[in-house]
Amino acid sequence: MEGSAGKPVDRDDARLILEHAGLPHRGVVLWLNARPQFRDKFKRDAAAGTRFWRAGTNLLAKLPKRPLRTAEQQRAADIIQLQCRDARERFLAAHAGAVYRRLTNGLDKFLRVDDLADEAARLVPGLTPTQRQVKAESASMQSEKDGVEIDQGIFLAHVLALRESGMHLCEAMLRPKRAAAERMPEFIRTGVIDFGPARVERQGKAAIVTVNNPRFLNAEDDDTLDDTETAADIAILDPLSEICVLRGSVVEHPKYAGRKIFSAGINLTHLYMGKIPYLWYIRRDMGVVNKMLRGQATGAASPDEVYGGTREKPWVAQLDVFAIGGGCQYLLAMDYVVAGSDAYMTLPARKEGIIPGAANLRMPRFVGDRITRQAILMGRRLDCDTPEGRMICDMVVPPGEMEQAIDRVVDDFTGSGVVSAAGNRRAIRVGEEPLDLFRRYMAVYCREQAYCHFSPALIANLEQHWNATQRRI
Repeated sequence: MEGSAGKPVDRDDARLILEHAGLPHRGVVLWLNARPQFRDKFKRDAAAGTRFWRAGTNLLAKLPKRPLRTAEQQRAADIIQLQCRDARERFLAAHAGAVYRRLTNGLDKFLRVDDLADEAARLVPGLTPTQRQVKAESASMQSEKDGVEIDQGIFLAHVLALRESGMHLCEAMLRPKRAAAERMPEFIRTGVIDFGPARVERQGKAAIVTVNNPRFLNAEDDDTLDDTETAADIAILDPLSEICVLRGSVVEHPKYAGRKIFSAGINLTHLYMGKIPYLWYIRRDMGVVNKMLRGQATGAASPDEVYGGTREKPWVAQLDVFAIGGGCQYLLAMDYVVAGSDAYMTLPARKEGIIPGAANLRMPRFVGDRITRQAILMGRRLDCDTPEGRMICDMVVPPGEMEQAIDRVVDDFTGSGVVSAAGNRRAIRVGEEPLDLFRRYMAVYCREQAYCHFSPALIANLEQHWNATQRRI
């Protein structure tokens, strides 16, 4: 066994630590004795795992909530969580494929990651948290959470690590959302739908998606993500447009009054306040961002580039003022970027304490490994109107000429038709980032981001670099 500091803790030491924290002797001994040894028999292993996880949850519930625990009680909580997660890792190493096939009726049903995690909690109780458990913790500040959602990350990491289940899940996340299909007749008729946090409108041959979160400088959060993905789905589905444009709306901040801003990245205020669920990261990067990069799955064939089962259009970004964090991640999925000469890009992962989406996978293709490491690990800023910035930005123009520049780019893309755009995009991707490579990346990302999201270092970083204690929702 291991303790919270990663040092070995033997069975007797674990018992003493748990009892010293005030947990009952009988409950502790029964839980320690129930530690399962999985033997590749699904039903028996699932039952053994469930007994162990339930007993661990019951012990954890006897401790005070995280903010009220003593150091001894927190160490006991860490041991319980670590041992339960170790059991989940071992169970999934043997049975992730079987779990996924049961949840999807033998790969006949496509479930998005949030539905998949919920269904896993029903199929094997204790493997992932229930909706009730997630909701209960969502009311707490990020620093006060035990991180029940980490178990969702462990589960998804194992599903994605297997090629069959992982590729199937990637396809599920690339399929258009139901809300987009339901609103398509309206969009075809009117050419505009305003969801509030996102707007999609047709202008000539372009379908333009505008992210609108002006109070937070067009940052992304749980209030904006679903509508942004639905708007992007509609833009791709629209039969009357040939190209898509992504931009930010005009913001309210007096420093930027009257100006559009591309994106301030993740809403750090909401993150600190505990309002960003873990699955937000996975829904975003396997959903809307990946759809912009590789299009939508059609269901007629695999979205793997070799089979060509995608519906896609070129995407152009209008980079006004800055693209911070997630904003920069969007740029790495674009076919063309038009930037203002005063604009800049950053990936402040070090100051936030999280992994910047798929930027670790994609950014080296643009600026190389060294600049990528400087940007992600050391917070290097890339000004658009520099040699390094132009490795990501295709056209840099004075800020006052952005709208005209976008119009020119759209005309250039569509002037001779874009019939070959999908084929060329697939041909580029198959050499740079085929879907199977993305699947493998996400297997790593799902687990690592889960631990980052609930790390004490994240809170310390936000308080040091973001003055988070003074922010208000």
